[in-house]
Amino acid sequence: MIVPAGNYLVLAAALFIVGLVGVLIRRNLIVMFMCIELMLNSVNLTFVTFSRINGSLDGQILSFFVIAVAAAEVTVGLALIVNLFRLKASIDADEARSLRQ
Repeated sequence: MIVPAGNYLVLAAALFIVGLVGVLIRRNLIVMFMCIELMLNSVNLTFVTFSRINGSLDGQILSFFVIAVAAAEVTVGLALIVNLFRLKASIDADEARSLRQ
């Protein structure tokens, strides 16, 4: 059974929308990072889908770069969240705004 490419694109759009809503609504920084990762994975799914449609490996190679950038982003972001928690004892996004003085 072959799954049509449109199904993958609909799934990627739904994942991206869920991630976007999560970033816009939630104030917890860890949940926001998880939603950003969800959006990046939906973009990876789109890249791989279009790569399959066009019959080339360009989208799959680009998705590996996105995964590498996402890993670096999580490393730096979690370090910042840990430092914010040590300083303010909270991981609320509004607490990060109070660091600007």
